[in-house]
Amino acid sequence: MELKEAIERRRSVRHFTIEEVALDDLKEIVRRAGLTPSVNNSQPWKFIVVRNKDLLITMAEVVSGRITKLPVNESRMAENVKSQVEWFSTFFRDAPAVIALAMEKYESILEKGVRLSHDDINRTRNYPDIQSAGACIQTILLSAVEMGYGSCWLSGPMVAKEELEKILQVTDPFHLVAFVAIGKAQKDPVAKKKKPLDEILQVID
Repeated sequence: MELKEAIERRRSVRHFTIEEVALDDLKEIVRRAGLTPSVNNSQPWKFIVVRNKDLLITMAEVVSGRITKLPVNESRMAENVKSQVEWFSTFFRDAPAVIALAMEKYESILEKGVRLSHDDINRTRNYPDIQSAGACIQTILLSAVEMGYGSCWLSGPMVAKEELEKILQVTDPFHLVAFVAIGKAQKDPVAKKKKPLDEILQVID
């Protein structure tokens, strides 16, 4: 499959068949993810592949419990909104596999020469660690498409980040960043409308 086709065919898949994702395929996806460019070539990531169904259910229950406890506002839609968020944050329980991305702090060369903290430098540089994570996840998503799988990037589960880190035994200096659910799609989701090129492109000659 050409890269252009993989990009155009990528969808957020949230409904999967029961077919397993081959471990060798998951290893290849992670290998490719490890080739992603990162700030200072720090390669600050670690990938945790979860295929254990009972563990995925436990993780989803922890996320659900944390969302249930979120305070709601006075809107009549409040409970319905929270219910929707809960589903979008826990559907990974039915995925054949989840890749959890954990990262550690990078050390900027600036830290050796200026009186700024790591957090201040990170903020000044517009969070290159998060930019690195986004690039890494995109590599996972496109690789999944090219290998015949559906996938979905999830940040919602991070509401229960501390609990999930304990379950997955993620310890300092690493911290959880996101999940990617992977499996065979029950059906291809309808493509969502994207903005036209002339609306998103500015050329300065």
